[in-house]
Amino acid sequence: MNRSTVRIAAVQMVSGTEPEANLARARHWVLQAAQQGAQLVALPEYFCLMGQQDEDKLAIAEPAGEGPLQAFLSGLAVEAGVTLVGGTLPLQSSVPGKVHNSCLVFSPAGQQLARYDKLHLFGFDNGRERYDEGRVQQAGEAPVAFDWQGEFGSLRVGLSICYDLRFPELYRQLAPQLILAPSAFTHTTGAAHWELLLRTRAVENLAYVMAPAQGGLHANGRRTWGHSMVVDPWGQVLACLPEGEGLALAELDPARLAQCRSQLPALQHRKL
Repeated sequence: MNRSTVRIAAVQMVSGTEPEANLARARHWVLQAAQQGAQLVALPEYFCLMGQQDEDKLAIAEPAGEGPLQAFLSGLAVEAGVTLVGGTLPLQSSVPGKVHNSCLVFSPAGQQLARYDKLHLFGFDNGRERYDEGRVQQAGEAPVAFDWQGEFGSLRVGLSICYDLRFPELYRQLAPQLILAPSAFTHTTGAAHWELLLRTRAVENLAYVMAPAQGGLHANGRRTWGHSMVVDPWGQVLACLPEGEGLALAELDPARLAQCRSQLPALQHRKL
């Protein structure tokens, strides 16, 4: 690997209804990514549980800062020696019967670097499929970004989750150089919009995008789109895993980021 670049990895899973089994698969793939040189590894949305019903999240929700799921992610970051983006897990909220769908980031030392609670809650009804995340989830309150430090320097990383991809104003506030979007897109909406949204967010923000996803037929009968992807600031797809468990690995090149922003200074030309 060129020392001027850094390897990043999106983990694709087909999570089921048993958290322990899901954690074992997550650990397997994070360690595989680390063995292949990844320094930043991201799990998908709902990596720990795709329950039979939305309310199943309530049973495993943890208070912020403690609990087996958070301890697992912290410990795995240390074990793998990577910056670990923990997909999403349910954290307790102030509203009875609702949880936050939260993305936590841990350093290679196991320290929590960031927490983002999903702002935009998915709703969809085409007469055959119906989803309403607002029934059991409490929306977050603010965008979140963090500075990722490494031998390559510092990169501003913007956090988002799945449905957030449809709201470009979020990313304008984040001003990211790397966008992370752990997801569990439905097969229906993913087939229509997934790649389009990821490449658009990359191009309009002149930023790298990494989107780990759920990808397959789950025990609860839900089918997710998969196609975990890494996209460069020019909209080129660097890695994609269509379906099933595995890794989408790519090199993030800060020089490429600077080149794209220099030759097309669209971010400097903004009027609004």
